[in-house]
Amino acid sequence: MGEAVPTVEADIAHYKSQMVDSLFARARLLSKAVTAICDDKLRPYGISSTQFALLIAVCRIEPVTRAEIARLQHLNKSTLTRDLKAVLSEGWIEEVRKSANGRSRPVALTRVGKELILNARPAWLKAQVQAEALLGVGGMTTLIDITDRILAYSMPARKSSPVPPALRNGRLISSI
Repeated sequence: MGEAVPTVEADIAHYKSQMVDSLFARARLLSKAVTAICDDKLRPYGISSTQFALLIAVCRIEPVTRAEIARLQHLNKSTLTRDLKAVLSEGWIEEVRKSANGRSRPVALTRVGKELILNARPAWLKAQVQAEALLGVGGMTTLIDITDRILAYSMPARKSSPVPPALRNGRLISSI
């Protein structure tokens, strides 16, 4: 007799097991878990982890163009526009006209944005500690190695503001 024809149910059952073990699903789970930790710690300051990460990206190399932020944060244009609109409307960053050329509108932190980073820093560091505990030392080292490689390919070094090493003495060092 002929070979059995797989059923839709059999195919779905097979793919379900593969999806649970997929790299994509695991990376999303990691991202959501760490984001939830950071959002929880930053909530009292009225800022989300996504917005805080954007402020840190601006702080690292300000004034910074939208294109540079998009490369550094791996964001598409619509996501970056939405995120920038939120932090601009809160007054945490502003467009810097004197650094602008005809094609770009660089942004920089405002005084309010700098104060927010300084005030929220203890909460951010607590979130880092909690995330480190979740990942363990081996997980942290691996995650930092991977993200450092991604950053090295996506954002050329700028002489004015080098990105500090992410890991010192087995501890994640905040970039703020």
